[in-house]
Amino acid sequence: MCGRFVTIIPYEELMAIFGIIESQNRTNPRYNVAPTQDVGVVRQGDDKSNHFDQLRWGLIPSWSKDPSISTHTINARSETVAEKPSFRHAIKVNRCIIPVSGFYEWSRLGGEKSPHFIYMADKTPMALAGIWEHWAGPDGVIETFSILTTSANKVISQLHDRMPVILSADNYDMWLDKSLKDPRHLEHLYIPYPDEEISLYEVSKIVNSVRNDFPECIEPV
Repeated sequence: MCGRFVTIIPYEELMAIFGIIESQNRTNPRYNVAPTQDVGVVRQGDDKSNHFDQLRWGLIPSWSKDPSISTHTINARSETVAEKPSFRHAIKVNRCIIPVSGFYEWSRLGGEKSPHFIYMADKTPMALAGIWEHWAGPDGVIETFSILTTSANKVISQLHDRMPVILSADNYDMWLDKSLKDPRHLEHLYIPYPDEEISLYEVSKIVNSVRNDFPECIEPV
């Protein structure tokens, strides 16, 4: 699964990688992003260009009467995303990419949980496959997202049996293309990312608290 992540990618780099048009939705470096928080995602606009927008982590389906469902929808299993009522509309027309510098996962040994930072071996940004929705609540429209997951590769399986779906650069356009509405054409993307392209190391338990959001969170221990 994916329950916390880091995004410290300069905006100019995001523009170059994802072909984003100029936007006011820039974000500060984040070292411990948690569910229910707002973060920047890339999605295709009606003008067919890529936009960088602030969305809340934890998808609320448009039909939901209760926004608390978002605590259970931070991740969507790629194997069933096209079938689940909460996700089947979004996977057809509302796909997005969550650019991250890496994410956290915890190992468990007895009663002890130790956090690890997982990142691209070449230290380039990760592009996580996501879906989004908008929900009209009493205080206005809230736009939210979920991160797709797949089975873990060998590197990550030592910590957890699931990992985010990470897109390669040559699949960005396909994933964001709103004219592609048949989820079956996307299933070949739901594979564990190659082992040799992923690295990890143990970090401090300070990341256990969502209040801690500073560079020390990703320092090796």
